[in-house]
Amino acid sequence: MTETRCGFVALIGEPNAGKSTLLNRMVGAKVSIVTHKVQTTRARIRGVALEGDAQIVFVDTPGLFRPRRRLDRAMVTAAWSGAADADLVVLLVEAHRGITEGVKAIIEGLEDHGVGGRPVALAINKIDRVKSDGLLALSAELNKLYDFEATFMISAEKGFGVDDLRGWLAREVPSGPWLYPEDQIADVPMRMIAAEITREKLTLRLHQELPYQLTVETENWDERKDGSVRIDQLIYVARSGHKGIVLGPKGETIKAISMLAREEITEFLGRKVHLFLQIKVRENWLEEAERYSEMGLEFKDGNT
Repeated sequence: MTETRCGFVALIGEPNAGKSTLLNRMVGAKVSIVTHKVQTTRARIRGVALEGDAQIVFVDTPGLFRPRRRLDRAMVTAAWSGAADADLVVLLVEAHRGITEGVKAIIEGLEDHGVGGRPVALAINKIDRVKSDGLLALSAELNKLYDFEATFMISAEKGFGVDDLRGWLAREVPSGPWLYPEDQIADVPMRMIAAEITREKLTLRLHQELPYQLTVETENWDERKDGSVRIDQLIYVARSGHKGIVLGPKGETIKAISMLAREEITEFLGRKVHLFLQIKVRENWLEEAERYSEMGLEFKDGNT
């Protein structure tokens, strides 16, 4: 009988480094939302990929940045604890941005946050934006800053180099039984994935107007006898003026967002979805512990 392998892999990097895109490419399905905005991923979403006899459980962490608000601090804490708990860590660096102050801070933080004892691989992402000699110079420079186990040149969006990275991870994860059924791609409640899909549509549609002042929660999930599902979701906004922005003229914005979210949730679940969205003004939602637990984040008092 062939020996199975299974382990947790944390993807870390600056916001927008391509972690969610890489996770979705590795798993072969959309389990982590991807937008052009930074700080999109709020909770550690686990995606499960199979490679030969190995099961690789990915922890997609929020981007690491200098936190300013309580939500920022909770996201950064989640990112570092995800990395410290993993068997392997992959640091993503954007090829065209190179060694930014943020990248330097993350490399310095690897030791400080209990990641030092784990194998860390370097994945230079978005290689299609840089000439090959520039990539080699960047790789050499980064490997001087930290003793990476391996270096990969990838494009998560186009798929270049991703198979090599997945193959290496499959060989490196520890021996052991698989933790999830073969057909399971995510270790996140479907309610949370559905809420994340709606939040992505809001983020894309509203552009600069409401960057991080809203959150979405799935309030009710009703399985119907005909095989369809009714999903009721609440969109929390911080100010009454934001409600009008989300509604749009004659309710057109919310209708469009609802339609796009419903289509994607339907595709994800593979069955008919009835989606109902309601907007609620909660001025202090960013300070409410309950909102954080819905996002899978830890709520901390004060400035900790």
